[in-house]
Amino acid sequence: MAKRAGRVFTCSACDAQSPRWLGRCPECGGWNTFVEGEPEKPARSGERAPVAPGAGVLRMKDVDAADAPRLLTGLSDVDRVLGGGLVPGSVVLLGGEPGIGKSTLLLQVAARLAGGGAGEVLYVSAEESARQVRLRADRLDAVVDGLHLLAETSVDRVLEAAASRPWAALVVDSIQTVSSPDLPSTPGSVSQVRDAAARLSVFAKTGGTPVVLVGHVTKDGTLAGPKTLEHLVDAVLSFEGERFQAHRVLRALKNRFGPVHELGVFEMTGTGLMEVTNPSALYLGGRTGGRPGSAILAAVEGTRPLLLEVQALTVPVKYGTPRRTAIGFDGTRLALLLAVLERHGGLPMSGHDVFLNIAGGAESEEPAADLAVLAAVAGSARETALPKGAVAFGEVGLLGEVRAVTDATLRLKEAVSLGFTEAYLPAGNAAEAAAFPDLGVTPVASVEELLVRTAVRPAGAGRRP
Repeated sequence: MAKRAGRVFTCSACDAQSPRWLGRCPECGGWNTFVEGEPEKPARSGERAPVAPGAGVLRMKDVDAADAPRLLTGLSDVDRVLGGGLVPGSVVLLGGEPGIGKSTLLLQVAARLAGGGAGEVLYVSAEESARQVRLRADRLDAVVDGLHLLAETSVDRVLEAAASRPWAALVVDSIQTVSSPDLPSTPGSVSQVRDAAARLSVFAKTGGTPVVLVGHVTKDGTLAGPKTLEHLVDAVLSFEGERFQAHRVLRALKNRFGPVHELGVFEMTGTGLMEVTNPSALYLGGRTGGRPGSAILAAVEGTRPLLLEVQALTVPVKYGTPRRTAIGFDGTRLALLLAVLERHGGLPMSGHDVFLNIAGGAESEEPAADLAVLAAVAGSARETALPKGAVAFGEVGLLGEVRAVTDATLRLKEAVSLGFTEAYLPAGNAAEAAAFPDLGVTPVASVEELLVRTAVRPAGAGRRP
């Protein structure tokens, strides 16, 4: 097929360009990432404004190091994930699956900013009509005097409206649907998304108005559009949730003004998103362990402690290769832990299918979940269990050792507050448990020691026929 003159193909992952379509990007290795667009025209040297030598150079000690004042959004969990609120002049990108509640969350934030005295807020809807947004605002009780609405897809008109008055914040829903008429490519293309995000970023930096952008996600859960979109913004937030669960989770994947991997938990109701003050109770659902195949994990997400139930099911393999399936936990790490359990614990797992699940739609990526995972798997295989009311946490190494983890005091405090009475933890964290005299502590130094201490079959537990 003949190449069309004046067209290039750009990788949506790394922005590499090619005069023809390629199935695999030679720069980043991504498959099917090339999309067609217009080539970028570099500015001619004669169009560049003259710059004085050394302009803008400051001595490090002369730079103002004062913390920038922040705008509180009115939702404490959103402020927690942002690191204390919106920073003036910052650009925040919020991503999530369609229908997860991104527009609902941002409309509530915009209404609380406008109604809380922060100033007037401009909400730009490029996907829905003004009537549709108003109907949602009525349901969310978000009709306030300081909240303004603009239904527009042209980035030029959006910037004109943004420059018309000093807004406290600007929300654009979404970045993939606003476009510039100066570019011949279609809305949502690499060049359009990059151009719109860059112009909105310049507006935020020069005027000091915080800008929040809504971004779509692809099938594999990553943000759609060019990878430079994530580099242009100051913070990347992910709004997640299970389709059949009422709760939603807000995570910080990147944050130049605060910590990453912070967590905010919300519940979707008929009147909008409600903050969950006790997410541990939500995820546990009243369960306290004590059954074979179940272990309560004392986890920490950012600065927030969470108690999660780890459930495991082991079934003897009748034919073929044994399966390892994990939901809410890394499947590769599960395979590693099963190898450690067999090699150093003497528990043969190569003849069993193993299914692992973090109950309630929760997820855990931290290494401190290793000990609870092994306790659940071993309990299912041997029909034993940790005592009822016990929590577990600890990192397991390849040599079978149980390594100390951070924030042990925070984990134990959360367990005590919810009525748990015993903790299985690394021997290296045993000293930190001295602050909880009413908590029974079982230090564990190795996988072998864990299996010995949980070898007694719990009352009422019998092998299935």
